[in-house]
Amino acid sequence: MSNTLQNETVPITNSRYRLQYHLMPPVGWMNDPNGLIYYKGEYHAFYQHYPYGPWQGPMHWGHAKSKDLVHWEHLPIALTPSMPYDSGENTVYGCWSGSGVDDGGVLTLIYTGHVESNNPVEVQCIARSTDGIHFEKGPVSVIDGPPDAECFGFRDPKVWKRGDKWHLVVGYGKDGKGKALHYTSTDLDEWTYEGIAAESDGTMGDMWECPDLFPLGEGADSHVLIFSPMNIAPVKTLYLSGQFDYDTGKFSNQHKDRVDYGFDFYAPQTFEDASGRRIMFGWMNIWGAEMPEKEDGWMGAFTLPRVLTLAEDGSLLANPAEELKALRGSHVDAANVLLKESEDFIPGGAAGNALEIEAVFAADSSSDAEFGLRVRCSEDGLQYTEISYKASEGVLRMNRDHAGAGEGGVNEVTLAQTEDGRIKLRVFLDSSSVELFANDGRRTITNRIYPLESSLGLKLFSRGGDTLLETLNIWRLESDQAEAAGE
Repeated sequence: MSNTLQNETVPITNSRYRLQYHLMPPVGWMNDPNGLIYYKGEYHAFYQHYPYGPWQGPMHWGHAKSKDLVHWEHLPIALTPSMPYDSGENTVYGCWSGSGVDDGGVLTLIYTGHVESNNPVEVQCIARSTDGIHFEKGPVSVIDGPPDAECFGFRDPKVWKRGDKWHLVVGYGKDGKGKALHYTSTDLDEWTYEGIAAESDGTMGDMWECPDLFPLGEGADSHVLIFSPMNIAPVKTLYLSGQFDYDTGKFSNQHKDRVDYGFDFYAPQTFEDASGRRIMFGWMNIWGAEMPEKEDGWMGAFTLPRVLTLAEDGSLLANPAEELKALRGSHVDAANVLLKESEDFIPGGAAGNALEIEAVFAADSSSDAEFGLRVRCSEDGLQYTEISYKASEGVLRMNRDHAGAGEGGVNEVTLAQTEDGRIKLRVFLDSSSVELFANDGRRTITNRIYPLESSLGLKLFSRGGDTLLETLNIWRLESDQAEAAGE
């Protein structure tokens, strides 16, 4: 690669997979969410971006903002590789992932400068803005290397403030164990290394990308740590819930699980809004996948915004932000439908490629029935994505083996019925994605799918016995493709 950047974007040649109500790049490549923040009355979302093609070139920071988490406006690119610590020649380089904070009215981005010809390769850098659009980088990096040069990665800083002190965790790996390193500062420019906040027990990957440590739940010390562990496929993301001791800088976890059980969910990041909600976005793709949209001149998208809460047992619950109800258009419903074996139920007026579906089933654990729904069905029935639950096994599945272009595969996760014996499935369907929230956010599964544009059918089914569909609500969701702002 040259440090003379390409300056012409590649046009989008086909809109068949363009999403209708998810945030995606106006052109080019998108990956990790970065710098998520509620700043001066607006939501700002930055992201890893290469504007000149649907591939991972020298990383920039794309930028969009919203007043309501639903309607997004694209802004000028926030960060471009331009300094010795984030730009190079004939090497891999860029402004890699990081976070954003409000420092007394100054929107401040802290990110990783990655230049493979430098030593060290990765350092932590800073850029500031008073208008929330144009950013000025610092003259030098603010953390000029890892505490030990013999490591596997040193990137993706996440910063937050407690009292009068700034805290930062950064992803790191050493001796085959992923770790989150902890730093503190009083001014965001001078940082003190405090040690290892948390590390793998040997089963959680050899490097932790995009660590995010944040308060959640009852008690001042109740925290959650989410991260994307490397080299433990098929696991893409994990969370630990427990206590963070600010005196010792150590996190002690009591509960561990995956953040999402789909194929296309990575590098989630959270932030707190003005009402105190903890909101999360993830990258709705995954490294190494086929990514069929690349054929059309673009790649990547964010998940929907998810509000995080902790259940009493310490497990993380993720549910779509309430603001998304503003997308709801025409409505179809049904109640007390007995789904009979080998007789699909097709609700009238419910076909489409942008839908929100809520289905509540009575789950009989003594029955051998497997029930659920198929979305994006072709008229001949050969193309579909299936979501199903088998009560006798307590297993929720999403099967995209017949979904169309791209990769197949089946996701499986255990799911307990509610106390009153129900399974509640909430599905958000878009042109090339499906996001499933089960039992009020107890489990989530996120996948990209690439069906034919004509595959629009929806069917509900029960196999191996009958199942009662107690309630069904389907909303057609209105398109909200973001508009680009001028430079």
